[in-house]
Amino acid sequence: MQSTPSPFPARIELRGEGLVLRDWTEDDVPAMPGLFDHPDIAYWTPLVSPFDEAAARARLARDRRLRGEGSVILLAITVDGRTPCGEVMLRRGEAGIELGYAVGPAHRGRGLAARAVRVLAAYAHEELGADRVVLELEPENVASVAVATRAGFRPLDVPLIEGEEKGRPYALQTWGRNLP
Repeated sequence: MQSTPSPFPARIELRGEGLVLRDWTEDDVPAMPGLFDHPDIAYWTPLVSPFDEAAARARLARDRRLRGEGSVILLAITVDGRTPCGEVMLRRGEAGIELGYAVGPAHRGRGLAARAVRVLAAYAHEELGADRVVLELEPENVASVAVATRAGFRPLDVPLIEGEEKGRPYALQTWGRNLP
C-alpha cells in the first residue's frame, strides 16, 4: 500500500521582509525554551508550559510528523537564517489555511510576527493556491490583534470559536486576509 505524498516540501526556507523563515532543527532545541517558556505564551497559545528541553524535542518531533501528514508547517522566524526569534505556523484545515505565530519575549517590538505572517501568507497564496488565509485570536490579546492588523488582516463576520484549553475557556475571533 502506497501512502499519499505530503503536499508540503520536506524542507522549506522562505525569505522576505528582512526575515528568513526556516525549518526547526535539532540545533534549535536549546534555544526553544527561552522563546516559548513565558507566561504570555503559556496563556495565549496551546504550547505546553513549562516549556523545557523535553517540550522542545516533542515539538520538533510533532512538527516533523504533522509536516509529513501534510497538515501543518512550523518554521523558525530568524533575521539571519540561524538564530530563532520565534515561530510561524501554517495549518491546513477544513476552513482553509490558518496561520499562527509566537515571538520570544527578547525579540518582541521589532515587527517580526507581522512580517513573518505576511511572508507565510504569500507562500500560502503562491505555492498552495490559497485565496484567503485566516488567523484565529482572542480579541483581548492586544499584542496579537496589533500583529493581525499590521499584517493586513481584518475581523471576519463569522461566529466566535469557543472552547477550553489548559482549563481556561476561550473565544477566538477569526481574522482574514484576501490574497492578490
